[in-house]
Amino acid sequence: MENSITYRVYGKYALFSDPITRIGGEKTSLFIPTYQALVGITESCYWKPTIKWVIDAVRVLNPIRTESKGLRPINYGGGNDLSYATYLADVSYVVKAHFIQNTNRPDLADDYNEHKHYWIAKRCLERGGRRDIFLGTRECAAYIEPYNFDQDEGFYDKYGVMEFGLQFHSFSYPDDNGEGKFLARFWKPKMVNGVIEFCRPEECPVVKEIRPMKMKSFKYGINFRGLQEEGLLVGYEEERL
Repeated sequence: MENSITYRVYGKYALFSDPITRIGGEKTSLFIPTYQALVGITESCYWKPTIKWVIDAVRVLNPIRTESKGLRPINYGGGNDLSYATYLADVSYVVKAHFIQNTNRPDLADDYNEHKHYWIAKRCLERGGRRDIFLGTRECAAYIEPYNFDQDEGFYDKYGVMEFGLQFHSFSYPDDNGEGKFLARFWKPKMVNGVIEFCRPEECPVVKEIRPMKMKSFKYGINFRGLQEEGLLVGYEEERL
């Protein structure tokens, strides 16, 4: 059974920044999207606590360019402040992702139906996602559409190897690690001919614990719907027969 999707996400601006650098108001984007940002985009297309999205690779189609803007963010003490943000401009990425069962949620094991989740995700992708799509931050609106990974020629297809040093990879929540901890993970990305292949979160060389955190509980019929409540149980049983 298929469990992977490939899509293009594009927009006028993007801002992929280290959370630590956002405290002072002066925000500067990383040159490439983070694993966490791509997980968020994929979850905006389709998400269920039963599954976990894994980002396999991203392909950079457009040249990496930056553009600075003057902003007037709200000051915590009242009024407005002045700051600058440096965005990526005219971005376009092709993302390859697949989902796996969230084994840290045995209470939702009955809802893991690969066939069901794949086709819902496919339909959501064809319609541009279930929720708003944005690239890193809310003001960077984006669009998503089905796409083949090698469909078009990219700017960096014959560029060789580019390395970006140590940077933020992703957050790890209790649902992901099963340890009751909120973690931040870091890695050293490398782009080869426009393609970045991501390591799995558990393979990141640097992991920092932020704070303890409890896993959210789900109960059928209260804050979670299974096959029967979604109206899919009848069709699924007929297909199995």
